[in-house]
Amino acid sequence: MKKSLTALAALAALTGSGLAAAQSSVTLFGVVDAGVTYQSATARDALTGASVKTSKTSLSNSGYNSSRIGFRGTEDLGGGLAASFWLEAPITNDDGATGISTFARRSTVSLSGNFGEVRLGRDYTATFWNDTVFDPFGTNGSGTNVISTVSSSTGLNNANYVRASNSVGYFLPPNLGGFYGQVQYSFHENTTTDATSTTAASSSSAGRYVGGRFGYANGPLDVALAVGQNVAVDTTTLERKVQTINLGASYDFGPVKLFGELSNVKNKFDTALGNSHDTYNGYLIGASVPVGAGLIRASYSVVRYNEGAAGVTGEDPRAQKLAIGYVHNLSKRTALYATVARVNNRNDANYTGSLVSDSTTGYGSAGVGFAGVPRSSTGYDFGIRHAF
Repeated sequence: MKKSLTALAALAALTGSGLAAAQSSVTLFGVVDAGVTYQSATARDALTGASVKTSKTSLSNSGYNSSRIGFRGTEDLGGGLAASFWLEAPITNDDGATGISTFARRSTVSLSGNFGEVRLGRDYTATFWNDTVFDPFGTNGSGTNVISTVSSSTGLNNANYVRASNSVGYFLPPNLGGFYGQVQYSFHENTTTDATSTTAASSSSAGRYVGGRFGYANGPLDVALAVGQNVAVDTTTLERKVQTINLGASYDFGPVKLFGELSNVKNKFDTALGNSHDTYNGYLIGASVPVGAGLIRASYSVVRYNEGAAGVTGEDPRAQKLAIGYVHNLSKRTALYATVARVNNRNDANYTGSLVSDSTTGYGSAGVGFAGVPRSSTGYDFGIRHAF
């Protein structure tokens, strides 16, 4: 349940802050999610060809929803104009090690009106929305689709995959008959110089993100197209750009809600020897089925690597993931959940993402490692989520 911080506003007024006293609403909100996670992974030793299996059992967080705590507020400026802020911090409630030390999930201030909304700060990227909105598992826990995990992998070094700092975003107003959209630009904040850059690590453009998303939501239908490009930091190329385009849709029939997504990611290199790129093509199909107080979730996702991507040498390399789960709602705020997922790599696909979620990002984190060429992995989540 959301808590109105009237005491905080009163305290601010007593300290003589007229601006704080004019704040129309300030809300404390959050999620505490914890569960037992089991992971196992099988790999092939690159030298001997022998199979190596590793496994791990842990108390994790964010298996259903990302654990977080946040503050948001809005001031009515009159004439349909409003100023808002949003500060949201990741928390690791399994060990208590991470609290409100940073607002790395979101930290924005915005101005909105009949013209739409202008938002400044750290926020979700336009291209990440489709990966999470059209995934029945919401890119959380063992069920996270492989499109999301590959896109955020270390090999791509796409630091602006989920969120971008130093961004300026514009959102269309909500009164456009179901049409919605946003455009976003993230400043790289590097010093510009006339000297020739020898690697993307010293390029003045490294860290810049630009993207947009446009969609239509009306009744049971929701469909959106997103395009974005991030200039990645790289120590071996003159410049490297990670270009993303994805199309997602969902349709709620009532007894079942269907999800789907198509995704293309290009890892584009500009080197002294010329230009080249790796390509990752993915798709997802999924469904959620209400059953009494519960919800069954299922998805199947695939990412195909072009030959040579991320050092892959096999013919038609791809990663495939099947996930199924059940959520039982004890109330509007509290739920029990269980998820099982299986990943299979085909023809040396270099999928090394974990199956466990991470509260700081909401998608895959460091879990079971692969001792050699990854072949398959399995993950289970059993947990409880409480929102307030």
